[in-house]
Amino acid sequence: MTASTNAAVVDELIEMRGLRFHFRDWRSRRVDAPSLVLLHGYTSHARSWDAFAEAMTDRYHVLALDQRGHGETGWAAADRYGVDDMADDLETFVQALGLRGFTLLGLSMGGMVAMEYAGRRPKPLAACVIVDIGPETVQSGSSRIQASVQAVDVFADRDEAFAAARAANSRPPEELHRHRSDASLMRTEDGRWTYRYDRALRSPPNLRRRDPETAWRSCANINVPTQIIRGELSDILSPMTAERMVRTIPDARLATVADAGHGVPLDAPEAFLAAAREFLKG
Repeated sequence: MTASTNAAVVDELIEMRGLRFHFRDWRSRRVDAPSLVLLHGYTSHARSWDAFAEAMTDRYHVLALDQRGHGETGWAAADRYGVDDMADDLETFVQALGLRGFTLLGLSMGGMVAMEYAGRRPKPLAACVIVDIGPETVQSGSSRIQASVQAVDVFADRDEAFAAARAANSRPPEELHRHRSDASLMRTEDGRWTYRYDRALRSPPNLRRRDPETAWRSCANINVPTQIIRGELSDILSPMTAERMVRTIPDARLATVADAGHGVPLDAPEAFLAAAREFLKG
């Protein structure tokens, strides 16, 4: 799967809850297609879904949202990056676009938002996919992510930034990885390049997760069909937690993607697409 963009896609802006949000709107090749909303992970952006979104346009009208502080969306106050804040953003987004019977797919941070939102039992939601995240995370993986956001984040050019990304993770197909890396960058006033997310988020405590007990209660309250997708090599979602999620969410199933770490859609895009398509019938 490549990052080509042959399907009709429009970049849109919407003002919500005092911030300007950006989202990508992928028009479906199918008349009256249901909607699929995609939520990216921590430090990522809507463009990370380009290849997957295009592939899903045969079944869905796809909407990829830049969450607060990420991509081309505005930056919030440092204390307003909680999962509850982001779930409230999603709720407003769904209402503003008049979505009904839509499917929600969230990766990592986006998966935490999906758990919270789905646990509220919103009427417009028809199904949910949670990718490589749970109410509890493996400590070694959390420490790895915290270390990564403290690493060098200013580069002389895009090539240097991509070399750093490949050094950190060589699993993804190179073309897809380069597309994501380039879309992650913005210029600085001195002509160099840095990542396109709020510097306040480079302090991980500002991303305020819900406590595990509350998150487990949200899972138990989800009342739509749910798929959990885990990377076989994930250092964030343990097999034990994934299996407990299947037992806790009333209508849930688990798919494990081989040879993928935490960033499942990037590490193994074809296998991730196959796992998602098996569940996402449209």
